[in-house]
Amino acid sequence: MEIATVGSIIEFKDGLQGIVEKVNENSVIVNLSIMENFEELEIEEKTVINHKRYKIVYLKEQESSPITDEEE
Repeated sequence: MEIATVGSIIEFKDGLQGIVEKVNENSVIVNLSIMENFEELEIEEKTVINHKRYKIVYLKEQESSPITDEEE
């Protein structure tokens, strides 16, 4: 099972889509306000989705941060 990363777009439950804002051990927190019909749907802006319950539409690659002197 592929797990979404922060910034990825996922789809779940009847075609709802959102941007992943945080990745947890078993779930992701998703912002749904990117959908064109978000206002019409009258749903909450954010929701939690289990990793087993979504499909990745766009996977944002994780950026590796440069090593600083403090981390060495």
